[in-house]
Amino acid sequence: MGLLTPDPGTLFWMVIIFGIVFFILAKYAFPVITGMVDKRKQYIDSSLEAARQANEQLQQVKAESEALLARAHEEQTAILKEASATRDRIIAEARERARTEARKALDETRHQIAAEKEIAINDIRRQVAILSVDVAEKVLRKKLSDDKEQLELVNRLLDEVKSNNNIE
Repeated sequence: MGLLTPDPGTLFWMVIIFGIVFFILAKYAFPVITGMVDKRKQYIDSSLEAARQANEQLQQVKAESEALLARAHEEQTAILKEASATRDRIIAEARERARTEARKALDETRHQIAAEKEIAINDIRRQVAILSVDVAEKVLRKKLSDDKEQLELVNRLLDEVKSNNNIE
């Protein structure tokens, strides 16, 4: 029976040694171990809190970047609208300027044509007058070859001038 039966003395000393070891561990080792476990727990908790805060900041930065993108898109749209309006205004002004210049050119051309027409008409009148005088001179030379005819013509002209002056 040797090994299987416990000896009461050995059992007593084992319980005493176990109690002493447990007391030493409870007094000195367990507080250190629990302190280390608590520190580790606090470190993990603080790391989780820091991660949560970093995640919140990341979400905030993401929201801000989306807001900036939206604002940039709105500004881009406004700039494009303004550029389009400016382009349309410039085109309208250029068209109006072209119409005005075309009207001016047309008016100047009309005035120039009227002036040239007037000059041409005056030139034709002058030529007709010269031709009329030349024809009249030739007719009168032929008719007024004698003195009697000259005298009749002068008297008749004087009578016409006199009657024209009385009428007026």
